[in-house]
Amino acid sequence: MIDSTKKQRFQASVLPHLNSAFNLACWLTHSRQDAEDVVQEAYLRAFKFFDGFHGDDSRAWLLTIVRNTFYTWYQEQQKQRQQTAFDEDVHIFQTGDGPAMAHADNNPETLLMQKDSERQLQHALQALPLEFREVMVMRELEELSYKQIAAIVGIPIGTVMSRLGRGRKMLATILAPARQEA
Repeated sequence: MIDSTKKQRFQASVLPHLNSAFNLACWLTHSRQDAEDVVQEAYLRAFKFFDGFHGDDSRAWLLTIVRNTFYTWYQEQQKQRQQTAFDEDVHIFQTGDGPAMAHADNNPETLLMQKDSERQLQHALQALPLEFREVMVMRELEELSYKQIAAIVGIPIGTVMSRLGRGRKMLATILAPARQEA
């Protein structure tokens, strides 16, 4: 039987961070459907172990669980891929599954340019190695502190800063040809 007090505390402290959890999962998995699966599993794990949470930062705690759940899911996917032959007709890379950014201007030309910029940024982020992409998403899109990212990823703050710096340089390199075309 579920303790109603635990359920209420969980809903009050963890459920408000559902969008952040889904956003991180989308960027890690490259797929909305897979992100939904990862977040659902993460929330089940979070609820199961909620009694052990005694901190102040439920968002960082939840995103740590989402990240760990993603890596478990990713390892399972890798095992399945190794066992399954690659078929291009079946394995089509999905685009446009990343989270959308808000638009401040309704001018069609501006909207088109913003949409193109978002698409380029999404492709560039997806091209980053996972270790750089995850810290970039947590810092730039989720606006987590270096300390929170370090706790979530389980690395020193200096490594977070290093990965952010290198990730930003990689993004600039990836995006440079697109800027030259414009």
